[in-house]
Amino acid sequence: MAETIRLGEISADVRRKNIKNVHLSVYPPAGKVRISAPSHMSLATIRVFAINKLGWIKNQQRQLQEQEREPPREYLEKESHFVWGKRYLLRVVEERQSPGVEPGPEKLTLRVRPGWDAVRSQSLLEEWYRGQVRAHAVPLIAKWEKVMGVTVRRLFVQRMKTRWGSCTPGRGYIRLNTELAKKPRDCLEYLVVHEMVHLLEPTHNERFLALMDQYLPQWPALREKLNRLPVKHEDWSY
Repeated sequence: MAETIRLGEISADVRRKNIKNVHLSVYPPAGKVRISAPSHMSLATIRVFAINKLGWIKNQQRQLQEQEREPPREYLEKESHFVWGKRYLLRVVEERQSPGVEPGPEKLTLRVRPGWDAVRSQSLLEEWYRGQVRAHAVPLIAKWEKVMGVTVRRLFVQRMKTRWGSCTPGRGYIRLNTELAKKPRDCLEYLVVHEMVHLLEPTHNERFLALMDQYLPQWPALREKLNRLPVKHEDWSY
């Protein structure tokens, strides 16, 4: 059961878990604050931790509230869609053949069955995006495994509402957001490196930042670039 603490005008949900460290998250679209804390930690200690992070929380909330949102997609002819940072106009072709997605110089062709609705078209395109992320991430992972001396045991590519990626260090798993296929390729590499560094350092502490500086010195600019780009319109629920 979640508890709530007040940090001035900000409220934060606290969830107790069987973990060693406190984890603080700020979720879109409005900047909802959630704290995951060890089961044994007192609420007063958690509140002191959160107060010390108040500046960071407010900065994250401001960025989320200012970030541009993509308009809802209807998957209609000449609608704008993005692939690896480039804008394409959608071309919808109904035919009695296998559905598929074909990128061209200026248009993204969506081949659908006669009578398909927007939900099916969305599912087809999202599955194609998932394949794009996986196809580009696999060689990047192989490259950085050699550099870092770590092993990614399993890669998941999935729809994620609240983050671009995540890592399970104990198992060697990393997860990447399907939406990354819409962003420039260097943003994908930044996410791959970020999550793989978590295999060396699970938390965002000074060691983590030093490792990011060592492996990808331009990472702050790439993070800012990614966070400036429009994000998918979602019905945000928790």
